[in-house]
Amino acid sequence: MQKSTDSALYWIGLSSIPGVGRVTFRKLVKHFASPERVLKAERSELADVEGLPGKVIEGIRSCSWLEYAEQQLKYAREAGAWIILADSGQFPAVLNATPDPPLFLYGRGDLRQDDCIAIVGTRKPTFYGLTVTKRISAELAASGLTVVSGMARGIDTQAHRGALEARGRTIAVLGCGIDVVYPPENRGLMQDISRSGAVITENAMGTQPEAGYFPARNRIISGLSRGTVIVEATQDSGSLITADYTREQGRQLFAVPGNVGSPASRGANSLIKQGALLIESSDDILRALGRNSPAIPAKTAAREAPACGSDEEQAFRCITGEPKHIDRILSETRMTAGILGGVLITLELKGLVKQLPGKFFVREDT
Repeated sequence: MQKSTDSALYWIGLSSIPGVGRVTFRKLVKHFASPERVLKAERSELADVEGLPGKVIEGIRSCSWLEYAEQQLKYAREAGAWIILADSGQFPAVLNATPDPPLFLYGRGDLRQDDCIAIVGTRKPTFYGLTVTKRISAELAASGLTVVSGMARGIDTQAHRGALEARGRTIAVLGCGIDVVYPPENRGLMQDISRSGAVITENAMGTQPEAGYFPARNRIISGLSRGTVIVEATQDSGSLITADYTREQGRQLFAVPGNVGSPASRGANSLIKQGALLIESSDDILRALGRNSPAIPAKTAAREAPACGSDEEQAFRCITGEPKHIDRILSETRMTAGILGGVLITLELKGLVKQLPGKFFVREDT
C-alpha cells in the first residue's frame, strides 16, 4: 500500500521544511505541479510564488530536508509501516473530500475504502457509557460499517473493542507516530486493530503524543466517516472538537443522551440541544445513513436459567443492567452473606452475571 519511495521522499521532505504547513504545501504544489518540482526549483522560480517567505525558499534550496525524509522512510520500513500520499488512489476519497485533509498517512493494516462511522467520547466514562459504546459499536460493525476512533482511554478503547468482538473492522487514528503506542496499555489492542483494520496517523515517525496533536487528529477521525457518534463528553471534552469538525465537513452528527446529573453527559446532551441526532440504538444510526439493520445474533453461550423460586432466581431478579453493590443485594434478597456469595459465584459461572470492581454486580448481557 505504499506509494513509490521517490514520491514519498519529496512529499515528506517538502512538508518538513520550517514554514511549510498544509496550506503552503498545497499552494506550492499547485504552482509547480508536484512536490518534486518544488524541491528542484531554482531560487528565482521560487521567488515568483506570491507571498512565499524567504526562510521557506532557503529551506528548499539548502536541501536540509533530504536527510530527514530519507530517515523517515527508513524508520517506516523498519516499523513495517506503509505510507500513502494524498494523490494516491489508495488514499481514502472521503477524507480527501474534506476541507483540510492530511498530505499523507503512515499506517499499518488494511485501509480499505469502506463506509465508516466514528465513535468517540470521554476518557473517564461511566459504566453506562462503556456499556452503550460496546453494544452500539458491535452492532454497527456487524452491519458492515468500519468503526473509527482515536484509541484513547475510555470510550475510544471500548468502541474499538466492541467492533473487534463482533469480528468487524475498526480504524484507530493516532495523535502520535505510528511507531509510538499511546496509551501504553493499548499495545495489544493496537496490534489487534492493525490485523482487523488499520492504525493510521499523519504524524512523523517517532512523534510523541503531545496535546497539540490531538485536535488535528480529530479532523481525520470525522473526515474518514459518514457520521460521528458522541458518547459521554464533558463540556470541555476533546470529543466536542470532533463534533465541530463533523459539522464543518458536512457529515451527520449523532449523540447518545446521558444522565442529566452526570458531568460526563453534559457535552453530549448539549449537542442534542444544538441539533445532533439523538441515538438510542444502532438502528437510529443505520436508518439515518440509509442502511438496513442487520439481524444481530443473540449471544449463544450456554446458560442455564435459574430455577423458579430458587435463591439463584431471587438474586438474579435483584441484579439489573445497572451496577449494584453486594450490600444492597444482601439487603434486598435478605440472604445471609455466605448463601449469597455462593449464589453469585454460581450465577457468574453460568454466565448470567458479572462482578465489577468494588463488589458491584450486573447482568452479563449488558
